[in-house]
Amino acid sequence: MPVPIPRQRAIPAAESGQAEAASTVGGPLKEEAQLAHRDATPTSGTGTTLTLLLIEDDPAGSPIVPELLDASGKPIRVRTARNLTEAERLLTDDVHCILLDLALPAPGGSDADDELAVLKHVLRLAPRHAVLALTASADAERGAEAVRVGAQDYLFRDELDGRLLSRAIRYAVERKRSDTAERRLAEGRLRAQENRRLERGLLPTPLLDGSSLRFAARYRPGRSRALLGGDFYDAVRTPDGTVHAMIGDVCGHGPDEAALGVELRIAWRALTLAGLCGDELLGTLQQVLEHERADEEIFATLCTVDIAPDGRSAGLCLAGHPAPLLARPGRDARLLPYDNNGPALGLLPGARWPRMQVELGAEWSLMLYTDGLIEGRVGAGGERLGQDGMVSMIRRQLSEGLRGEALLRAAVTEVRELNGGELTDDVAVVLLDRTS
Repeated sequence: MPVPIPRQRAIPAAESGQAEAASTVGGPLKEEAQLAHRDATPTSGTGTTLTLLLIEDDPAGSPIVPELLDASGKPIRVRTARNLTEAERLLTDDVHCILLDLALPAPGGSDADDELAVLKHVLRLAPRHAVLALTASADAERGAEAVRVGAQDYLFRDELDGRLLSRAIRYAVERKRSDTAERRLAEGRLRAQENRRLERGLLPTPLLDGSSLRFAARYRPGRSRALLGGDFYDAVRTPDGTVHAMIGDVCGHGPDEAALGVELRIAWRALTLAGLCGDELLGTLQQVLEHERADEEIFATLCTVDIAPDGRSAGLCLAGHPAPLLARPGRDARLLPYDNNGPALGLLPGARWPRMQVELGAEWSLMLYTDGLIEGRVGAGGERLGQDGMVSMIRRQLSEGLRGEALLRAAVTEVRELNGGELTDDVAVVLLDRTS
C-alpha cells in the first residue's frame, strides 16, 4: 500500500493567500485581521523551532525516525509522554503539535465505549495546539472520525516514516493557525456587528409628535470606526406643547465617554418628561455625572433650550457649552447671548445655571452644536475655525439656499475639508426650524 499523504482539508493561510487578504481587511476588523495574519504566518524561516509532543504508551518502541526536520531543515524537537498525566506536565506553550496514539486507554471517568475519549480529553486539555491522531492502517474510519471531532489529521502508525511525519506536523500546525485566524476573524465580525447594533440603539429618537417644528441632526464620532462618541443630543415635546432640546459633550471621545454621554442623555429625557427644567434639571444631571463618571476630572458641557408652545420664544441654559446659532429671514445668522454661561457639569459642586429668555420670532432656524464643529483646523497652520468662522460659513450656506439635513451635511463636510482630513473630536449638530 502506498504511503498515505496527509489530507489538505484546509490549506494553510500562508499558502492559500488568506493571510495576505486578512491584512487588508478594513473597518472594525483591522486589528483582528492583523492578529490573524500574524498567527497564520508560517513557522519555517522565522527562526522558531517546532516542538512535537508524542503521547504513546511505549514511545521508545515507536517507529518514528529520531531525526525530524522542518521545511528549513532545522531539527524538530520531540518530547515523549507515556500517559495523559505526563502529557499535561509536558504541555507547555512552546509545544506546537501533539501526536496522539488513539489506542491509549481512556482517562478516568470517561465513557469506556467512546473510542475517541482520549482524543476529546486532549482537545480539552490543549485547545490551542495542533493535534495529529495516530491509529492502525486497518482503522481508517476511526482516524476520519478523529478529524471530524477536532484533530488536524490522522496518520497510520504502521506506515509512518520521518519524512511523512515531518510534513504532517508542519501542515497540522499551519492548519491550526489558519483555523484559529479564521475563528478570530469571525468572532471579530460578530463583535463588530453587535457593537454597531448596540450603538445604533443608543442614538436618540426624538419625541416630537404634535410639534410643527422640523428637526434634523448630524452625528460624527471622532473615535476611529465608532458609531457613538462622547457627544450626545435629544429632543422631546412635553404635554403642554413645549419643545425641549439639548446637546452635550463629555470630555474625551472614547467608549467610556460615549457610555457616560448616553447615561446623561437618558437622564435628561426622563427628568424633562418629569417636568424639570433649567437650574433644577442641570443640578440633577450634575449629580448623575458625579456618581457615574470613572474619574473626578471628567466633566460635560451642556446646552438646553425649551421652546414655548407658540414657538416665538425659548429659555436657554448653558453649562460651559458654546451658544446656539439663530438664523432668521432677512437677518444675518448670529450667536445667542452667552454672558450668563454657567460652569460645565462636574466642575463646581453646588453650581448654578441661570436660564435666559430669548426671542426667536415667527420664522427661524436654531442650530445647537458641539465644539468638534468649531475646533477643526483651517488650512495647514494651527488656526482653528472658531465660532466666528462657523457663523460666516453658515451664513454663506444659508444664502446658497441650504436648509435642514442638507445644511448640516454641508457644514460638517466643509469643516472636515478645511481640517484637511478626518476630525479628531466628536461632532454633533442639531437643527430646529420653524416656518410660518
